[in-house]
Amino acid sequence: MELLPRPRREVAPGAVHVPDWLNPEAQRELVESCRGWRGYRATRLPGGGVMSVRTVCLGWHWRPYRYTRTVDDGSPVLPFPGWLADLGRRALAEAYGAAADYRPDVALVNFYDAAAKMGQHQDKDERALDPVVSLSLGDTCVFRFGNTENRNRPYTDVELRSGDLFVFGGPSRLAYHGVPKTLPGTAEPELGLKGRLNLTLRVSGL
Repeated sequence: MELLPRPRREVAPGAVHVPDWLNPEAQRELVESCRGWRGYRATRLPGGGVMSVRTVCLGWHWRPYRYTRTVDDGSPVLPFPGWLADLGRRALAEAYGAAADYRPDVALVNFYDAAAKMGQHQDKDERALDPVVSLSLGDTCVFRFGNTENRNRPYTDVELRSGDLFVFGGPSRLAYHGVPKTLPGTAEPELGLKGRLNLTLRVSGL
């Protein structure tokens, strides 16, 4: 246990890190919800590569560069629950200090095992530029948050732990970001999660 709480900070204009936003009970409830969403799979990229994270989508199914209403086997995408939209609105209000008319309709739920990582990329397949709300569960990761021009410096490495909230919108909405590594075994045992879960909520604009 840390003696001093980790401070919240604005990593870049419109990009806010709120440590320990979800309490342990809320984290456990969210982990159970993630376990109930079936169909985690590794996404195949257009060049033939396969992502090391495994993903399940809610509301809209993400394929590289587009969203669809069906998953790869033709079955309907899982619904986006209203309670998750409410959580996203509370998260945005916490990060920005004011309530907002935020109506997320898509979530990407990513599972990272000990070897998984994610390269620098932009979240630009949505037709709307509302903020992205990111929630972390389980193992700690290094989250690399960069600039809007390219994958190179300047960027900032942020340690995201279980329960942390990260929101990016406004001038930082199209910033490159990724996860160069996770730190296996750093989750609290009481959470019952081996690995890392990350939920990102977005407004599709579709």
